[in-house]
Amino acid sequence: MLNALSVDVEDWFQVGAFERTIRREDWAGLIHRVERNTDAVLALFDEAGVKATFFTLGWVAERYPALMRRIVEAGHEVASHGYDHARVSTFDGAQFRADLRRSRAILEDASGQAVTGYRAPSFSIDRRAPWAHEVLAEEGYAYSSSVAPIRHDHYGWPESPRFAWKPVHGSSLVELPVTTAKLAGRTLAAGGGGFFRLLPYGFSRWAIRQVNRRDQRPAIIYFHPWEIDPEQPRVEGAPLRSRFRHYTNLSAMAGKLRRLTRDFAWGRVDALAAQEAARAA
Repeated sequence: MLNALSVDVEDWFQVGAFERTIRREDWAGLIHRVERNTDAVLALFDEAGVKATFFTLGWVAERYPALMRRIVEAGHEVASHGYDHARVSTFDGAQFRADLRRSRAILEDASGQAVTGYRAPSFSIDRRAPWAHEVLAEEGYAYSSSVAPIRHDHYGWPESPRFAWKPVHGSSLVELPVTTAKLAGRTLAAGGGGFFRLLPYGFSRWAIRQVNRRDQRPAIIYFHPWEIDPEQPRVEGAPLRSRFRHYTNLSAMAGKLRRLTRDFAWGRVDALAAQEAARAA
């Protein structure tokens, strides 16, 4: 079964864990490592023969347009991650629409590729912002992968479906939630990111196999370029929990990703969206 592999392209200082520690107005003056790290991801994917989707901040594409072209030339999809990682729940409808339009214009200009997919920063389309799907549909997006159907202290919409669904009546927009697994009646996060990096690889392999074999559905997995960079700067003023989540097992991440690419079949999210939209209908 073909699963979808995705990369949320943001730098080490743009993550949700540090949003109250590092000010956006200070970003430009910090050490930027997103280009070198994303190039390392491209090399890893090339080695494995994998195609994927790169959900990219407009802020990054604005500064590294050549990187966007390299992503496309390697056969991957460029999709939107918003402009500067602001959570959707901090916007009203007009502000969200403006953010979508700004980031899409930058991404398409830099990549030369039409942008049809969106992932909300920090999976922030949830019960606080269900209206965001309507704006995405009106803006012509084919799919969103912005919902985490779990309970988490930073995000989550546990009442939402675990697999592809159509959130707007009369629209072809499909929501593709990140992967979860079921154990003893509980829904467990298994979509990648920190969960993939912190937990033993065997858990992720078990979860993806469960979804593929028992549920007969594809998995949707994500990670960030900074997660394969153990030499990135340390943010000393951040909360202990945030630092633990951010820095643990960085040196092991590339090896785990290589195992992941060997153990399962992977493709782009846009290809999966076309397939899953028919099932969701």
